[in-house]
Amino acid sequence: MKINFKNFCSRLVLFSCLLGIPLLSLYYLSNHSFKTPDHTGPITVVIRPGTSSYAIATQLTEATIIQHPWQFLIGHWLTYPQKPLIAGEYSFHQNQSCWEILHQIQAGRVVIRKLTIPEGWTVGQVMTVLKQTECLTGEITKTPAEGSLLPETYLYVYGDNRQEILNRMLVAMRQQLNQLWAHRQSDDFIIQTPEIALVLASIVEKETGIPEERAHIAGVFFNRLRLGMPLQSDPTVIYALTLGKEPLGRALSRADLATPSAYNTYKIVGLPPHPIACPGIQALKAVLNPAITNDLYFVANGTGGHSFSETLEQHNHYVSKWRQLNRKKT
Repeated sequence: MKINFKNFCSRLVLFSCLLGIPLLSLYYLSNHSFKTPDHTGPITVVIRPGTSSYAIATQLTEATIIQHPWQFLIGHWLTYPQKPLIAGEYSFHQNQSCWEILHQIQAGRVVIRKLTIPEGWTVGQVMTVLKQTECLTGEITKTPAEGSLLPETYLYVYGDNRQEILNRMLVAMRQQLNQLWAHRQSDDFIIQTPEIALVLASIVEKETGIPEERAHIAGVFFNRLRLGMPLQSDPTVIYALTLGKEPLGRALSRADLATPSAYNTYKIVGLPPHPIACPGIQALKAVLNPAITNDLYFVANGTGGHSFSETLEQHNHYVSKWRQLNRKKT
């Protein structure tokens, strides 16, 4: 069989060109043109869904992240459609190459944000923060029950839905409560259901910020409940006045303590009908594994903690000391 040498050479040249141009482009881009402008710190951009590759390249250029749109576009064309560009919020650091920037967007390595819900916040406070977080989307369509959200740090990205984050908090509380309930050592006569545990844990959470005290305070409340004594917890009075919508902003008065309410444990015997806040894991553990104690009273001691007493006489002594400390402060 005769080979047309002229045609063979023409085809070889064409093949070499077709293969060589992308390889040369890739070599040139990776070693020269993919250098990016210098900037002093991280730059954040948001690539919205449906944005074209040209618009993305232009956006990166205008933000001084890359030098020329065509640098980014050629790299994208060489890897498309196996590696599409993914929408989201991105942060690019100083001296990051254009090739690295392209790979970051193709891999969807977006900015991960954090939302921390402190222990003892009310549902109203959580919803306020979610509504004020501008990078989230959507409206909250269903208000959760008080105390039903787990205080924790939650990860989210730009454009996440507010209601979906709220739902994650609900699921997290339900799962954590069920897990702790399965390993409880509390008195089933007092704490008959996980829901009741949630109510008492919310009161313990608001009574102290010292982890070592929570089980002790829970033990005191258990003793009072067994004896039919009112809990006489100031945080329940505050909730009776505000319903968790806003801070009270002042000290409680005698009139406040006498205000009739299903949440005022100075006026009712037993627990309020619902939690007064969202308790954290440690408060839940304290209620489901309370300390064994004979104490029936506790009062602030001026150091951030509390003094505990078995008798009313001891308690009145500590109350007197607490009042003296307050008078010295004023």
